[in-house]
Amino acid sequence: MATKKTVLFSGNEALAYGAYEAGLEFSAAYPGTPSTEITQFLSQFKEIDSQWSVNEKVAFEIAYAASIGGKRSMYIGKHVGLNVAMDPFMTSAYTGVNAGFVIVTCDDPGMHSSQNEQDNRLFARVGKMPLLEPSSPSETKELIKKAFEISEKFDTPVIFRMTTRICHSKENVTIQERKDVPIKNFTPNPQKYVMIPRYAMMRHIELENRLLKLKKFAENSPLNKMEVKDKKLGFITSGVTYLYAKEYYPNASYLKLSISYPFPEKKVRDFCKKVKKVFVLEELEPFIQNNCERLGLKVYGRDASFHIGEMKPDHIPQIVAGKTKKDKPLVNRPPELCKGCPHRIVFNTLKKFDVIVAGDIGCYTLGTLPPFNGLHTCLCMGAGVTFQEGLSKSIQNKKVVGVIGDSTFVHSGITGLINAAYNKTKGVILILDNATTAMTGGQPHPATGKTLKQEETKQLSLEKICEVCGADSIDVIDPAQVNDFEEILRKRLDENNLSVIIVRKPCILMKQKMHPKTFTNPTPGVGR
Repeated sequence: MATKKTVLFSGNEALAYGAYEAGLEFSAAYPGTPSTEITQFLSQFKEIDSQWSVNEKVAFEIAYAASIGGKRSMYIGKHVGLNVAMDPFMTSAYTGVNAGFVIVTCDDPGMHSSQNEQDNRLFARVGKMPLLEPSSPSETKELIKKAFEISEKFDTPVIFRMTTRICHSKENVTIQERKDVPIKNFTPNPQKYVMIPRYAMMRHIELENRLLKLKKFAENSPLNKMEVKDKKLGFITSGVTYLYAKEYYPNASYLKLSISYPFPEKKVRDFCKKVKKVFVLEELEPFIQNNCERLGLKVYGRDASFHIGEMKPDHIPQIVAGKTKKDKPLVNRPPELCKGCPHRIVFNTLKKFDVIVAGDIGCYTLGTLPPFNGLHTCLCMGAGVTFQEGLSKSIQNKKVVGVIGDSTFVHSGITGLINAAYNKTKGVILILDNATTAMTGGQPHPATGKTLKQEETKQLSLEKICEVCGADSIDVIDPAQVNDFEEILRKRLDENNLSVIIVRKPCILMKQKMHPKTFTNPTPGVGR
């Protein structure tokens, strides 16, 4: 009999351990709250080849290719990370898999550390892939194993949606031994894996047939669980909202969807026949509600005020009462850059110049807050460079400075710098090189010379990259040399060139080396 023991796991740790038990062989990710700890936890297992990739598109493609090659594989990222991987994501539904492939997307309702709170359940319908949603850490560990089985049974990538509260909440979880899954042979099959239009049309037909089979599976699967008690009041729900509702209405009836897509229409109809008054409980978009209404079912949804922000337990009785959202006011404790952070010097210096500052995703977004008030735009990864070019083409009366971090520059800034040089853009780009991916807790990246598992590897030279991208000048300076930094910034702003200044000083938290089992909370703010 397999050895079992109980440990206290977060949802992220439970997911990682469940994937380990399922025979996961390869995983790839880019750090992003609330998903980061999954990959960090996976790095402790010698049986799993896990990596930080330069961005989510690369991570998705490598992990997916490993699946086609025959190993159970997993892509991991936060919700906006899947936007970066959307190109391979869409076509992977056509080509299908060889070994199991799971797409882990961690949504951030409430935007605890994100620039938006998009609902990635919508991508299941767009990408025509099955969608699985756990409600707790213990359920996460078991459901991720089912995800690999579904992937292989139906020849499809599987979307596995987590949310911040499930990722970071903790629960006692029973763990077991790893299942050894033989590596599958890869047999060249152009009609399946080469998506020229003729073959893609054939695969689209296959995809639609697959969806019909998946729909039947979702209807009959015990993963979509009906609990009929009080027939006067019932809830259709998924994810953490199921547990919230159970706290307030333990005797109500429930239809808990762990497979949210394809939508189990017959099971939902049957539940609505059994229960007099049915409420739909879900975070963010009315995904389940819209599916119910499309079927002509009479269900009660939430007021539109609940479409914004995360669901909280005390919201449940408000929804049942038909009220708008009424949250208790919180003490305003805005985040700030750490004392002694090198970014503080940068923004204090920028304040001395009458410039527009285009920002990016990372700790330095906090430069927009008092006392600095020194960041004027922040949209997405890499936009510190591209916005510098776009704004400089429109704003005539002020200079525009782009600000981007070292990890973010490797993620998405390089192509923007090439574009700027190619199109003869002038101006200054500051690469704030603190030798880590600081916002998400201090992960390595190619310019650090360390892998996820802290192994020595080839170190990317930011200076050489900027040179071959076409920058006219490249300076490297310690911002602690305040006068020298101010002088070189003034000099480059006065020139009519494309200049890159690498502001290099390690993050002050780097002394707290992260162990695969030890996780620190990220700096609050917008960040991967």
